[in-house]
Amino acid sequence: MQSKFSDIDQLAATTLRMLAADGVQQANSGHPGLPLGAADMAIVLWTRFLKHNPKDPQWFNRDRFVLSAGHGSMLLYGLLHLCGYPFTLEDLKNFRQWDSITPGHPEYDPERGIETTTGPLGQGFCTAVGIALAERMLAARFNQTSFSVVDHYTYVIASDGDLMEGVSHEAASLAGHWGLGKLIVLYDDNGISIDGPTSLSYSDDVPQRFEAYHWHVQSVNGHDMAAVEAAIRNAQVETGKPSLIACKTHIGYKSPLQDKSKVHGSPLGDEGLAKTKEAYGWPVEPRFLVPDEVRSYFEAVVEKGQKAQGLWESMLEDYRRVFPELAAQYEQIVSGELPAGWDSEMPSFSEDKPPATRVASGKVLNAISPRLPSLVGGSADLTPSNNTQPTDSKAVSKGDYSGPYIYFGIREHGMGGIMNGLALHGMRPYGGTFLVFSDYMRPAIRLAAMMKLPVIYVFTHDSIGLGEDGPTHQPVEHASALRCIPNLMVFRPADGNETISAWKTALERKDGPTALLLTRQNVPMVTPGDDSLKKGAYVLTEAGKPKPDAVIIATGSEISIALDAQKQLANEGIAVRVVSMPCAELFEKQAESYKNAVLPKDLPRVSIEAGVTLSWGRYMNGKGVIIGMDRFGASAPYKTLYEKLGFTAENIVKAVKSLI
Repeated sequence: MQSKFSDIDQLAATTLRMLAADGVQQANSGHPGLPLGAADMAIVLWTRFLKHNPKDPQWFNRDRFVLSAGHGSMLLYGLLHLCGYPFTLEDLKNFRQWDSITPGHPEYDPERGIETTTGPLGQGFCTAVGIALAERMLAARFNQTSFSVVDHYTYVIASDGDLMEGVSHEAASLAGHWGLGKLIVLYDDNGISIDGPTSLSYSDDVPQRFEAYHWHVQSVNGHDMAAVEAAIRNAQVETGKPSLIACKTHIGYKSPLQDKSKVHGSPLGDEGLAKTKEAYGWPVEPRFLVPDEVRSYFEAVVEKGQKAQGLWESMLEDYRRVFPELAAQYEQIVSGELPAGWDSEMPSFSEDKPPATRVASGKVLNAISPRLPSLVGGSADLTPSNNTQPTDSKAVSKGDYSGPYIYFGIREHGMGGIMNGLALHGMRPYGGTFLVFSDYMRPAIRLAAMMKLPVIYVFTHDSIGLGEDGPTHQPVEHASALRCIPNLMVFRPADGNETISAWKTALERKDGPTALLLTRQNVPMVTPGDDSLKKGAYVLTEAGKPKPDAVIIATGSEISIALDAQKQLANEGIAVRVVSMPCAELFEKQAESYKNAVLPKDLPRVSIEAGVTLSWGRYMNGKGVIIGMDRFGASAPYKTLYEKLGFTAENIVKAVKSLI
C-alpha cells in the first residue's frame, strides 16, 4: 500500500541535505553534489523500507544498505546520525579530519551501521551482489516453513561512475544470472561526472543494458518520493530478478551549481551554501541544524526497527526448539568460529607420488568442505586447473542456492568483490584463478585487506613453472606485488605439507585475507608437516656443523633446488642452513629473538625465488645475493626455463661461494 508524503518528509530530506552541505563546507573538502541530489530517495528508503535497528546495528537479519557512490559519504553519515546510530553532531562536524569516524569515504564499521568500505567506484555495487548472494545461500540452508531465519534485502545507491566501472558489469551479469531478487539498486542518474556531462564519454542505454543482464528495470523521477516508493514496492514484488531503479536526479539540487560538474567534488563556498539554504527556506545559521520535529520523525524509525528485531528474535527462539540441529549450525556460522574437528581428516602425501601444491590444495578442500558449513567458494572459469571444487560439491544456480560452490565465470574482479560481500555476511569465501590474473582483482583484494575480511585467494600457476604458456601467463612480478598490500598474508608453500598448514593458518585467521600461491608442476615432499609454517619462516634443514657458513632462503618450488645446493656445498665442506619462508608477513610478526635465530645477522644470505627480486632486499642484511628474475619469462618446458633463467643448484652454489 502506498503511503502519503507530507511536509515532514520533505523537511527530513532538507535536513539531510543541509547536514551534508554544512559538513563539506566545514571540512572545506568533500562531495556535496550527490547528497543534495539523492536525499529524497534516501529518505524514502531509510524511513519506509530499510529494516534496521540503530540500537543493535549488527542484528543479523537487518537489511543491508551499501552506498556504492561512497564519495557522497556525508549522505550516509547524516542518515546514521538522524536514525540514532553512534554518530554525533560533533562527528559530522569533524568530517574528513584526523582520527574522526567520518572519513572522506565510508569505511567498514558495522558497530556504527557502515556495512562495507566504499569509494573506489563499482566496488560497493559488486560487494552488494556478494551480500545478496550470501543472504540467498543462508536462506536456502536454514529457512523452513513459518521460519524465515534469514530474510532481508540488500539495497544500494549507485552512481553513473559505479555503472561505468567494469567491475559493476561483471557483478551485474552474475546477479542477473543468479536471479538475486532481493537485491535492489537505486541508480542516481544525474548525468554528471567530474569531467562534465557523462555524455562526454558515456552513451550507454543503462536500462536496456540491465534488462539484457536479466534485471527488473524501472525509471522514475528521483525527486518524487511517491514515485520512488512505488518503484521500490514493485521491485520487492519481483522476486526472480534483481532490480535497478533509475532515479533521474539533479546533482547539487537547488544549489547555484545544480547540474554542474564542479558540485560533484567541491564545497559550495560560504556564498553558495547561503544561497542553497535560501532555496530550501533554511536558516543560514546555525549550521548542523536538526529541527525537533525531524528528531521525532526518526524516533519512529528506531521504534519500527526494534519491533521488527523483537519479532524476529521471538521466531528464532521457536526455531531453536523445532530445529535444534539447524539452529546450532546457523549459530556456528554467525559466531564466525570454526567448528570442533574441522581439520581432523587432513590428507597426507607420499614422497614417491609428490603432488603439485594446487593438487594438494584441492585435496585439502575435499577434506575440510564437509566440516565447514561456512566455507563457500569457486573459480573464475578455471575450476579444473585451480582444483577448487570439492568432490560432489553442488554449485549455486538460479533458484537453487543450497550448494557451496560458485561458478564465477571469467570475471576475476567481480569474483573478488563478491567474495568481500560473502565475507561481510559471515561466510568464509575462497576464490581461484591463475596468479597472473590477480591483477584483475587487486582493488577488491586491497579492500578486503583494509576491512580485515578473512577471504582466501587460491592463486595457481604461480611462476615460470607453468611452462609453455609463456610470459603472458607467467606471474613473475605478482608475488612481490601482493606482498606490498598491507594486511594481506601471502603464502607460497613448498609442498603438500606446507599447503595443508597454509590452509589451516588462513582459515584460523580472522583479521584479514590470505593469498595461497600454488604450483602447476609437481614438487618434492621436503618439509616436516609440523605446522612450522605458522611462524612464516623456519629452519628447514640445518648445516652439518655447529655454525653454518651461510643461509639459503627459498619459497615454494625453489625449496627443493635450495636443498640440492645444500648437498653440493656440503660435499665441498661448506655448511649452509636452508630456511623455508612461505610467508614473510607472518615472519615479520615474530619476536626479534626468533627472527635472529632463524636468520643470524652475521651470516651471509642467498635468496632464491622464481620472480622479481623486489621483496628480497630486506633479508640480505647488507651481504647477500638475490637469485631472481627482473624480466618476463619465456615459452618453453618448465625445466628448461629454470635452467636457462638461472634457477639451479649450481647458481646457488656459486652465489654462496662468492660470499664466503
